[in-house]
Amino acid sequence: MRILFMGTPDFSVPSLAALAEAGHEIAGVVTQPDKQRGRGKSFSFSPVKTKAVELGLPVFQPLTLRDEAVIDSFRRLRPEVIVVIAYGKILPPALLTAAPHGCLNVHASLLPKYRGAAPIQYTLLAGDTVTGVSVMRLDEGMDTGDILTQAMIPVAPAETAATLFEKLAVLGKETLCTVLRDLAAYERKASPQNPELATYTAKIDKSLALIDWTDEAAVIERRLRALDPQPGAYTFMDGKRLKIWAADIAGGSDAAPGTVIGITKNTFIVQTGKDALAVKEVQPESRKRMTAAQFLRSRHVDTGMVLTNS
Repeated sequence: MRILFMGTPDFSVPSLAALAEAGHEIAGVVTQPDKQRGRGKSFSFSPVKTKAVELGLPVFQPLTLRDEAVIDSFRRLRPEVIVVIAYGKILPPALLTAAPHGCLNVHASLLPKYRGAAPIQYTLLAGDTVTGVSVMRLDEGMDTGDILTQAMIPVAPAETAATLFEKLAVLGKETLCTVLRDLAAYERKASPQNPELATYTAKIDKSLALIDWTDEAAVIERRLRALDPQPGAYTFMDGKRLKIWAADIAGGSDAAPGTVIGITKNTFIVQTGKDALAVKEVQPESRKRMTAAQFLRSRHVDTGMVLTNS
């Protein structure tokens, strides 16, 4: 098919590459404008732009999609369908109908569960054991369009947002390519979402990253994995910020939540509201990630120390 592709982050890249490899004609790639990064304020490409340039595809980076001239320029590309994967902005109604088959979206959850900006993180926060992707037709709502198909995978016990992101990106490209091989058939069996079952996920805020040691160990452990690699869950040790990247649930004591109740060669154990966490990987302020064993060799930690929220 002749496709206009819209996407920005790493999650979109496998689908773009797969569509090109499958022989679809990519009329153009739309991605967010280049951003200035670092002290030198040099411009960096989005991951989708980097892949599009590598594939020799024309790239468009409009500052806004609300300009009718921009939408007309997309219409002149004569796409049969517009594929949208994590583009980063809401599409205006005029763009939703700019191709005969409209706009298809690959969303990283089993809709209507986890609509919105952070479905992968909220899957882990909730402790779900199954997740997947949904291919749907975009409408004017927030992830409310009819579903063409879904595909599921299990969530591994030690899954992080980073590992689940990679798995769902691969599942998404495979499912999208399957749909596009017979789009008309999938369109005929598209089904509306049940709004009564819908849940929404907000963009991950840094306030979510501060560990509350009064929570149960299982809740905190899920948060560590959900916020890996960004922004990372953290606490404070002697007034210094300490990110905690990985921990195992362990038996607790009657100590106050946040108290270090045990130290081994490879871990230090922190009491929570229920049970405890044996910390395995940390990142001290202004330093790189390291194992708890490395941390314990470089910094004295005593039982009875209390990790705090400031």
